[in-house]
Amino acid sequence: MTHLNALSKAPSHPLNRRQLLAAALASTALGSSGAAFAQPPGRVLRVGHQKGWLSILKARGTLEKRLSPLGVSITWTEFNAGPVQLEALNVGAIDFGDVGEAPPIFAQAAGAPLVYAGATVPRPKLEAVIVPKDSPIKTVADLKGKKIAFNKGSNVHYFLVKLLEKNGLKYGDVQPIFLPPADARAAFQKGAVDAWIIWDPFLAAAQKTLDARLLADATGVVNNCSYYFSSRDFASQNPDVLKIAIEELNAIDTWASKNKTAAAGELAAVLGLDKSITELYLSRTAFGTAPVTREILAEQQVIADAFFELKLIPKKLNLLHAAPVAPG
Repeated sequence: MTHLNALSKAPSHPLNRRQLLAAALASTALGSSGAAFAQPPGRVLRVGHQKGWLSILKARGTLEKRLSPLGVSITWTEFNAGPVQLEALNVGAIDFGDVGEAPPIFAQAAGAPLVYAGATVPRPKLEAVIVPKDSPIKTVADLKGKKIAFNKGSNVHYFLVKLLEKNGLKYGDVQPIFLPPADARAAFQKGAVDAWIIWDPFLAAAQKTLDARLLADATGVVNNCSYYFSSRDFASQNPDVLKIAIEELNAIDTWASKNKTAAAGELAAVLGLDKSITELYLSRTAFGTAPVTREILAEQQVIADAFFELKLIPKKLNLLHAAPVAPG
């Protein structure tokens, strides 16, 4: 196992969101020496990303090669989860990033100037409820009254809502414990929570290193698409840049679908994980990324309506205007 702490052993008291946003802003304004530098002439694409496909895109440098002839430079800032990325977008720290289904809904309800630039195919097997190997919890119905750890406002938040509904339970029937992935893993490992709802590669790491038992994944419950987002201003002014970014992400998807062993090795290096973990992750991954359609926005609308009914967001949203300006 190499550097598993990159996913599993982060400090028990991570930076709060304000500190993370300050760090994000600083990282886009400071050079490697730590001294402030002037942005180069031309356009700049500020990418916020979680460990994953955007990390591979960064490592390969193919996006820089595509955008350089257009006079576009790129900065990269890493985040530990989607909600913090979206807060960074809201304060103007980034222009583009990756996120699950639910975080954009919370961000839009809070007034973030967000548009959806691209979406992956559904990947329901990449999020799941796990329990300790010897847990008495055998079915989803057994979660009633139990403490369930998950990242508030993340894709698994919506998954939990729909999973409980499908199994005759209500959201109020369980005890949500809001924790980011590293802290949730620690709580799960100590037995401080009864279950953990998490996405890959954290999911695969827990199965391989904690001997966690998969209780239910999202198959037949939610689609679990991933999204690439931008701001309305950036999208309207740079549709060509966003088009190229989505094309390059789809190129990686296409390559990975045909070269899973090599992709597992490349992803393992990016994530600092043992290859067996990324092999498990990729074995259940569906591949494909494309621009957002009205049908995809309609799926997001269903999620937004569900959150409004549960009073998880303060107002009803209309997402049909949430696609970027189409490239000419």
